[in-house]
Amino acid sequence: MPAMDRIVLVGASAAGLTAADALRREGFTGSLTLVGEELWAPYDRPPLSKQVLAGAWEPERTVLRQEDGIRGLHLDLRLGCRATGLDPAARTVTLADGDRLRYDGLLLATGLRPRRLPFGHDLAGVHVLRTLDDALTLRTQLCAGPRVVVIGAGFLGSEIAATARGLGLDVALVDTEPTPLARQVGTWVGGLVADLHRDHGVRLHLGRGVTGVTGEQGRVTAVGLDDGTRLPADVVVVAIGSVPAVDWLAGSGLPLGDGVRCDSHCRAAPGVYAAGDVANWPDPATGGRVRLEQRMNATEQSRAAVRNLLADPGDAVPYTPVPFGWTDQYDAKIQFHGRCPAEARVECVDGDPGDRRFVALYHLGGRVVGALGWNSARALRQYRAHIGTTGAVTAG
Repeated sequence: MPAMDRIVLVGASAAGLTAADALRREGFTGSLTLVGEELWAPYDRPPLSKQVLAGAWEPERTVLRQEDGIRGLHLDLRLGCRATGLDPAARTVTLADGDRLRYDGLLLATGLRPRRLPFGHDLAGVHVLRTLDDALTLRTQLCAGPRVVVIGAGFLGSEIAATARGLGLDVALVDTEPTPLARQVGTWVGGLVADLHRDHGVRLHLGRGVTGVTGEQGRVTAVGLDDGTRLPADVVVVAIGSVPAVDWLAGSGLPLGDGVRCDSHCRAAPGVYAAGDVANWPDPATGGRVRLEQRMNATEQSRAAVRNLLADPGDAVPYTPVPFGWTDQYDAKIQFHGRCPAEARVECVDGDPGDRRFVALYHLGGRVVGALGWNSARALRQYRAHIGTTGAVTAG
């Protein structure tokens, strides 16, 4: 293990906390500082658009580690503290309060920031959802029984629409793509997701762009679409994707571009590693680069980055995950392994889409690149082994 006395982790969510735990488990006994921009103790994000937003969970239930567990990690925990600069040559991280943290090893796990529309965010009732505070603020407004317009039908927007509809609210879902989740899992599964939302009473406006958000007396009243449709709205949720939170690294000399650009070992610079939503690394499966916005990747990659940070030179191991993700909408649990690109050929190999219980494989370039299950967790596990293979797959 390289000589290290001080390690700093920037980003106090799943990846950052997992890294802290992994460091202690790997035998690191030195100074360990975890910096988080939010005041909340590290918490899990997937429940925000579902259980927390619906009011089924209180914030405390999202916490990833109870106080005793965090104390057991012997952390210098800096919450409500934003990192503002990095000097890799001096090996220091500057914080918003002016403090400078020296490090021998550094892990960047700052995650994402939500994209915003070029208009409308000055109006009351227009929201994004990324943090626990965002979810609690939006939950309070949903309790008033508003008309809701969700802009963006990716995983987050579709989940928010499903949650709001489950509360009995009037919901419209808007996206420029022809189906929900088109970019994430393609239009074949996306068409089934569209049917699911229609069956539950969501009004879909697909293949439509937003041209404006209007308001009266400082509060939102409607969303305008490019076909002239005007959607009355008391609450608007903008879920049009996110960008890696790397603005504070400008001028640091780190390689940036759709996140922190790392090598296959999650290393961005000497002593500097990245993990989770912010990390961008070479993908041997495609020959390009990849950045994954998936909960399981945050955990797996932070552990891999820690092992490589602590490894002796020459002993680092490339990070080559098989991605895993999921979304819960109404009574549907959609899970996937690998990649489900929109341009892939989709083959149903188990179950029946008409029954909303099936497994589909994604074929691209003569290989199986992904497997997706709709309410079929057990069957999906059997097909995971086919990812990366060529040739026909016998349907179950």
